[in-house]
Amino acid sequence: MNYYYLTDPGKVRDHNEDSVIITENYGKEILMAVADGMGGHRAGEVASSIAITHIASRFKEISSIGNKEDAINWIKDAVSEANMKIYKYTEEHPESQGMGTTLVVAILTPEFLLFGNIGDSSGFVVKKNKMYKITNDHTLVNLLVKSGEITEDEAEHHPRKNVLMKALGATNTVEMDIFDVEHDVEGILLCSDGLTNMLDKEQIEKVIDEDLTPEEKVVKLIHKSNNRGGNDNISIAYLKKVGA
Repeated sequence: MNYYYLTDPGKVRDHNEDSVIITENYGKEILMAVADGMGGHRAGEVASSIAITHIASRFKEISSIGNKEDAINWIKDAVSEANMKIYKYTEEHPESQGMGTTLVVAILTPEFLLFGNIGDSSGFVVKKNKMYKITNDHTLVNLLVKSGEITEDEAEHHPRKNVLMKALGATNTVEMDIFDVEHDVEGILLCSDGLTNMLDKEQIEKVIDEDLTPEEKVVKLIHKSNNRGGNDNISIAYLKKVGA
């Protein structure tokens, strides 16, 4: 596997509240994760860091994630533990009240591919040079689109576009959406909304389709996002299967 991940503060924010990682366990299975933190007093970066650090450290300690059912249970347990860590931090640090983070993860083994998400960070697969979004955004506007109250075009420019309906650390329990994805993909891309708010799917797809290394693709996507305004932190985790 060839992969690369990077986070960038963007052009507007004075600090970075995102966290991102790609790591392997002893069995060479792969975990990818992106978290986009929120909250005052730099609490957002604390929340995203707690989530990514906890999940990654747990994953690196194991020899194998097991079968698909084991992996789903592992994701749920690890995310629940991370959620409680963030929630308890908020209780112990009143100045961080309201902090939380989105989270999107992917686990790739030789047998299966799973995605999970909370919030509006996105997970895509690449197949035959096309990108397909796997995750569902837990936002107010997405809820309004699904209920038929507004159109997708109206959602793009809705004044409450960034209002989250679900986040890690907001309550003492949380349920992550889990997606069982076809294994025969060419690539996987996870990102915070700092990328998807600046570039549409076709623009991202165009870079992913170029004859570049994963590092060059990630750097180019961040560069393009910043050129278009860079109004948020930008985090990307990208993996390309060898030979794909």
